[in-house]
Amino acid sequence: MKALLCTRLGGPEDLSVATLPDPVAGPGEAVVRIRVAALNFFDTLIIAGRYQVRPDLPFSPGGEACGVVEAVGPGTEGLRVGERVIVHAPYGTCRERVAVPARRLTPVPDAVSDEQAAGLTITYGTSLHALRNRANIRAGEWLAVLGASGGVGLAAVELGALLGARVIACASSEEKLAVARDHGAEASVVYDPKTLRDDLKRMTGGAGIDVVYDAVGGDFSEPAFRALGWRGRFLVVGFAAGDIPRLPLNIMLLKELDVSGVHWGVFTEREPEAHRANQRQLLDWVAEGRLTARVHGTYPLADYAAALGLLSRRAAVGKVLLRL
Repeated sequence: MKALLCTRLGGPEDLSVATLPDPVAGPGEAVVRIRVAALNFFDTLIIAGRYQVRPDLPFSPGGEACGVVEAVGPGTEGLRVGERVIVHAPYGTCRERVAVPARRLTPVPDAVSDEQAAGLTITYGTSLHALRNRANIRAGEWLAVLGASGGVGLAAVELGALLGARVIACASSEEKLAVARDHGAEASVVYDPKTLRDDLKRMTGGAGIDVVYDAVGGDFSEPAFRALGWRGRFLVVGFAAGDIPRLPLNIMLLKELDVSGVHWGVFTEREPEAHRANQRQLLDWVAEGRLTARVHGTYPLADYAAALGLLSRRAAVGKVLLRL
């Protein structure tokens, strides 16, 4: 089988496509023939050795995909050969076949395409966990999404609107904001750390934001934090800007604010039933036509460097997929 391999840490140009033996399903596992694998920003970090997950070399990047079950190992229940499934793994999906524990697979309804299913797990799973499980967002509440055109950010815009929130998209350009508005944002702002607090307060008529979804960090976090209203909730999702901010705890006290960390990967391990419920909900919404994951582009495996380059440059708006 063909596999995209990281044999030395570095950038996309340091990867290569190699031929490896086909995997065999062990106990509780299934072998899945991957059709489409999704790339995420963290893939650019993991191949550089700058991510919290640091697999031994060589390894394949990719944490999510859609494929077809080809074989099941001893003791594997709830799966059948020929069934289409979502694959979720810490890494390793950018190869033609993978052997993974059955608990990391989710059956895909016929009404959901490979491309929609492949990129549904990580960004949409993270955002649904953040908004539903951590923020308990309610219909009619104001939701400000920082980095609204990125992978998790655009998912948060879509899901926030689907859950009935009034979404304010915050991004670095009008072009990116136009995409967010097309996916459910009620309002939008090209954010500037110097004016973000006042912009968000003005947009809510002075009441303040109910939930801030922050996957950016850096200089944008504190002004967004200060824009929260009474008992607002601040979701710490990531630090795409690079710097980890420090929040003023006196504001937290004065407004009775809640700050919630969102570590979706650990959530899936510690609360697998809740994770599976979220996965089923996402697939149902797609099948019903209520949710459509935006796909930036689908590339052949040979174009892996160009695909990962989009993520490195933060040029992707929506999911970047590899067809295997």
